[in-house]
Amino acid sequence: MTPERRERILSVLNRRQANLTVVLEDVQDPHNVSAVMRTCDAVGIQDVYIITSREPRRKNWGHRSSSSAKQWLTIHDFDNAAECFAALRRQYDKILTTHLAADAKSLYDIDFTGSIALVFGNEQNGVSEEVRALADGNFIIPQMGIIRSLNISVACAVSIYEAMRQKTVAGHYQRQGLPDAQYNSLLEEWGFRGEDMPEDAR
Repeated sequence: MTPERRERILSVLNRRQANLTVVLEDVQDPHNVSAVMRTCDAVGIQDVYIITSREPRRKNWGHRSSSSAKQWLTIHDFDNAAECFAALRRQYDKILTTHLAADAKSLYDIDFTGSIALVFGNEQNGVSEEVRALADGNFIIPQMGIIRSLNISVACAVSIYEAMRQKTVAGHYQRQGLPDAQYNSLLEEWGFRGEDMPEDAR
């Protein structure tokens, strides 16, 4: 590994956030999934959870949209929502779903300085009743237009960039966020992937 490559990898790892994740439930369009992955990488999310309970798991998501982001993320695949939530409960203090409900809170009222998982649902039906029942509450993205919904990859991007804004203000990106074991494991793993890094990172 060249010194430049090591410096780039360390720069990225030092900004990865262990207390923020995205959960996708039965998202059908692989390009939406891969677009979410790319945005997660951009804001420093390392772990992404994917629930595919209504159709077989996919091995590949829209490669073009993700620009190979998947290989730099830790993807947790589940075909059972309850098992996924059991895993989430071991890592995150609060789980919120995107759902337009009477008690839903605004995205901008969420405290992202804590440990939190955000769940985004199917393009047609949103988050399922089962998953909403397992979560701690719902949130919405305030909108002023006639059409009161956003593409899932856009909704996710808006949400986690608000998380990044709050975390930046709180100084989370100025200190190591990943546990030492995960940090060191990724450092070793990524060191062998140098040939797959963008040209400006080599």
